[in-house]
Amino acid sequence: MAAIEERLRCGPVVHLIKRNRTTAVVLSVEAYAELLQSRSASERPRMTAIQWLLSQPATGSNSKRQLRRELRAERKNWR
Repeated sequence: MAAIEERLRCGPVVHLIKRNRTTAVVLSVEAYAELLQSRSASERPRMTAIQWLLSQPATGSNSKRQLRRELRAERKNWR
């Protein structure tokens, strides 16, 4: 969270990158409010991001051991 907050001090939008591709965007409260004002009532979201995330089905099938192995392998590539 601290890294995101620090980045938002530099501008209203933070792009989250995964495997060299933008996968999500975090907006400041002000930028989000502006976005909502520019949309009609029918286009506005009906749930929060947390509500949406919690409504998503669990799709993971890897064991904890397998996830650790994959994470170690990925971190080796960071160096």
